[in-house]
Amino acid sequence: MRKSIFILFALLLTNLSFADSDWGKTGHRTTGEIAEKHLSKKAQKAIDKLLDGQSLAFVSNYADDIKSDPDYRKYGPWHYVNIDPEDEKYDREKANKGGDLIQAIEKSVEVLKDKNASREDKQFYLKMLVHFMGDLHQPFHVGRSADKGGNDIQVRWFNEGSNIHRVWDSQMIDSYQMSYTELTENRKELTRKELKEIEAGRLHDWVYESREMADVLYDSVQIGEKLGYEYMYKWFPKVREQLHKGGVRLAKVLNEIYG
Repeated sequence: MRKSIFILFALLLTNLSFADSDWGKTGHRTTGEIAEKHLSKKAQKAIDKLLDGQSLAFVSNYADDIKSDPDYRKYGPWHYVNIDPEDEKYDREKANKGGDLIQAIEKSVEVLKDKNASREDKQFYLKMLVHFMGDLHQPFHVGRSADKGGNDIQVRWFNEGSNIHRVWDSQMIDSYQMSYTELTENRKELTRKELKEIEAGRLHDWVYESREMADVLYDSVQIGEKLGYEYMYKWFPKVREQLHKGGVRLAKVLNEIYG
């Protein structure tokens, strides 16, 4: 009996840890699916070979899935980076020594470019890169340390207790009730100019873009506020835009790696 209670408690903890992870499974799969639409033929061929035919959408939640394994606990801080209001720019000297989102993406790219890296390591870091490029475009993953990226800002989502981080992670996407393939198929058709504008810049530029958006979103709610249809109407187009940007930029990074 005591063993059963322990197992149930462990499962509850696991579910809670996943509740405030990032985009949620649908969001990450959308970003992975959109990226596939923008891969070069050479990159697609190399990725298919490395992942044994699995799609980027299929592996996009790997970095969350491994959270339940204690052997991978050290990768927890890799899902976010805090840039506080008093810090205009990312300061590597003040960065989390256990790693952060910027270091995670840089490490993933480094391994994938390393000709001496093992196939196993390349598979691992490719899956991580797909996920972390999605995290980068969820603005509260580039939030403030004081409130844990919005996790401590309590709000209500319709009649359910929540926080603003979770609303952006998954609750707006879940409320929209589209699959990742539907979200991908109904993405905005970009002109060549719009595509180039999204692809412009490098990792740190994209980080600061998300950070600026996070500042706007912090001001979009009051603690304890009830959010629902009006908030969804105003902000869900931005959610879709961020998913799209994440996919396009992921493809850019992969195309640069694989030629």
